[in-house]
Amino acid sequence: MAKKEQRVFTQEFKREAVQLAETSGKSMTQIARDLGISDSALHAWRKQFGEHGNQAFPGKGHQTELEEENRQLKSTSVVASSLSSRTRFGAICAALPG
Repeated sequence: MAKKEQRVFTQEFKREAVQLAETSGKSMTQIARDLGISDSALHAWRKQFGEHGNQAFPGKGHQTELEEENRQLKSTSVVASSLSSRTRFGAICAALPG
């Protein structure tokens, strides 16, 4: 069975969809249908925007700026520790304070 590909929506699309939901006077279901999205997606976007304001919908994932920064730092740390255990880079890392 073919796996259905998940569609990705831009921040702008999500914000405009939420704005429509709040100002159009139409039902959430009707707006979702008009936009070709599920009403559960529209409800989730509205909730995220209500909770996080302009920080809602960062990047492609579902992370806030702080969560994204933490992910990047952890990724960098994993790469550095991997390199330190296999190369002369380890001697340089060991000499660094911290």
